[in-house]
Amino acid sequence: MSDALVVMDAEAVRSRLSIAGCIPLMRQAMIDLSDGRVGQALRSFLPVGEGRTFALMPAVSDAGFGAKLVSVYGAPDRPGRRRHQGLVVMFDTDNGRPVFVGDAEEITRIRTAAATAAATNALARDDARVLALIGAGAQAEAHLEAIAAVRPLTTVRVWGRDLERVTTFTDDMQNRFGLDVLPCATAAQAVESADVVCTLTTATDPVLEGAWVAPGTHVNLVGSSGPHAAEADADLVARSLFIADHRGHVLAHGGEFLRAREQGRVTDDHVVAEIGEVFSGRHPGRTGTDQITLYKSLGHAAQDLAAAAWLLSHERGTLHG
Repeated sequence: MSDALVVMDAEAVRSRLSIAGCIPLMRQAMIDLSDGRVGQALRSFLPVGEGRTFALMPAVSDAGFGAKLVSVYGAPDRPGRRRHQGLVVMFDTDNGRPVFVGDAEEITRIRTAAATAAATNALARDDARVLALIGAGAQAEAHLEAIAAVRPLTTVRVWGRDLERVTTFTDDMQNRFGLDVLPCATAAQAVESADVVCTLTTATDPVLEGAWVAPGTHVNLVGSSGPHAAEADADLVARSLFIADHRGHVLAHGGEFLRAREQGRVTDDHVVAEIGEVFSGRHPGRTGTDQITLYKSLGHAAQDLAAAAWLLSHERGTLHG
């Protein structure tokens, strides 16, 4: 096997790794994380200036070890929006050489949506057909594609703060996917009677209220990734069967959970399982059609390394099946 360093920009990543193809990779990555076959430290954040952060996410797996190095910057021309720019770097465990460098923004876009789809496939009702997207950016598009890969959607409702942008987004998505993709004037309208809800915003305070969420709904909280931001209120957290992508990270950085705990609505044991434990069958996940299930996604280096390992293997021509 060649030891040459493989470098992939965003287009190279996008042309090789599809969201649908990434779903089983994320499912296995999260099983491995929950089973202890992947070791990772809590992510670390360093402020670079007002509204600017540098984050480091390291992990070690059988496929290799490495980290995601990412800057989180506001977009000057798009208030309230952020970009996650950086690199995913992987090293060979046998000789310690760096073997892969890939565009972190594109890997993150793909693996985040794929991980959400894997969780939705495990936790949403089998008859789920209506999707609500809170947010209308790149992750909203990726999540529409991802959820459509695991449930036969008929209707998608979208809310965002910029109604003009939401309307453009819904027109584009309707043309692309051939579904009824509808703009909504309020978040409550988008969520009403939805079977699956995805929050995909940069909001620091809740844009989703538990009172709006019907029994039987599955909710994916995806947009907030730090302890000081919460996309959903404490009522939703308290009402839900709360599944973490990783328990330790949610107890340290899961803003929605931390606010609910601070308000006395929940304790640490409200995090009933990690999604990897649901995937492996160690926890049953949803046990009733009226349960509100909630998957809190923070994103992990284990996911980045799984995607990087696949890309490296594919590039070297050793991927089989």
